[in-house]
Amino acid sequence: MKEEDLDQVVRVWEDSRDTSADPIVTLSEGIGAVGRGAPGVVAVVGAQIVGVAVSSANEDRAWVLKLAIAREWRHRGIGSALLSAVEERLARLGVRRIGALLPEHEVGENAFINSGYAHRPDISYFEKQLPLARAEVTILDQLGGAVPGPRLWDRIAGMEAEKALIERRLVMPLEHRDVAAHYGLEPPRAVILFGPPGTGKTTFARAVASRLRWPFVEVFPYQLAGDPLGVAGGLRQLFSQVEHLEQVVLFFDEAEEIASERRDPSSLAHRVTNELLKLIPVFRQRDRRLLICATNAIGSLDSAFLRPGRFDYLIPVGPPDAAARRAIWARYIGPDRLAQVDLDVLVEASDRFTPADIDYAARTAAQTAFERHLAQGYDPRPARLTDDYLDAIGSTRGTLTDEDIDAFDRDLRIAARV
Repeated sequence: MKEEDLDQVVRVWEDSRDTSADPIVTLSEGIGAVGRGAPGVVAVVGAQIVGVAVSSANEDRAWVLKLAIAREWRHRGIGSALLSAVEERLARLGVRRIGALLPEHEVGENAFINSGYAHRPDISYFEKQLPLARAEVTILDQLGGAVPGPRLWDRIAGMEAEKALIERRLVMPLEHRDVAAHYGLEPPRAVILFGPPGTGKTTFARAVASRLRWPFVEVFPYQLAGDPLGVAGGLRQLFSQVEHLEQVVLFFDEAEEIASERRDPSSLAHRVTNELLKLIPVFRQRDRRLLICATNAIGSLDSAFLRPGRFDYLIPVGPPDAAARRAIWARYIGPDRLAQVDLDVLVEASDRFTPADIDYAARTAAQTAFERHLAQGYDPRPARLTDDYLDAIGSTRGTLTDEDIDAFDRDLRIAARV
């Protein structure tokens, strides 16, 4: 089974339900098994997939997880042919016993009987579902997610305009869903944060999760590239796992790498962008979920992502102005040393510094003062500390360039939707 087969496989799988009973194996579990290399085969007529069989093997024992046949192609021997192909693959793995569990009257019963499988009416099927909390812990562990520590939101210094906007648009409707519903306000499901590098987009996303007390799952595009099913398959697997979480903030950094503008229909980037465009509407159907995508270059995203209906807001997170830089410096310097530092000088000297740049310069200055104290003792001169910070600013290579500033100003005019 190939990656490009999966869209058709999903359609056939979902079409192969002849009973109202819950399936023994869900679609996400089946796709996950294929992603882990479980034996699976498809039946093809021309370019159309008309049947699929997925199995799972453990030493000499195996299970057929799903036998699905398109409705218009049933009773033509396709089920038996699929089982035969799966059996050949399982036999090469050393399997000697193959079983299957189906709801009564489910698709595939006749195929199993015609292929020599014994029906066991004396068997009762038992199932136990783990409590949601335990299941969520397992999924979050697999995804590398966790609930961020408390008060992260309160520790964000400066950037008050961005902070207030994000609180009004994202946090408050999600915290007060009943009030929002009373006024017909639909809480956000997906947003884009855009702005130059280092301006705090990841920090804001994590702080939103902290404020809501929701799990935070951060996804890097390079991680998906290592998936056996490729980036598109990795996206499907990721969203399938997230489906089992009651609440989550799902964060994609560098979103332009998986949502770039579609130009060449045969390219990998085109397929990945298409896949994400299909997954976002499904993600939006559930409450208590928030997708946040961050990008340094919103103009490089495919235009379909920027339309209302997929993302509720396109929120700019720009470089800190003078007031924001003052607040950030004050936080890093601390109240005990603030009176010894000329903040006005630092604010002016750090023009175009991002919060990340100020963080680095403040740490550098603190390290200098620390080492001098150990070597020479405490230096009581107030100007000395200011000089330490100015020296650190001078040795810090600022993140932002003129091009970054111009690009952000342009994006702010044409793309922001708040």
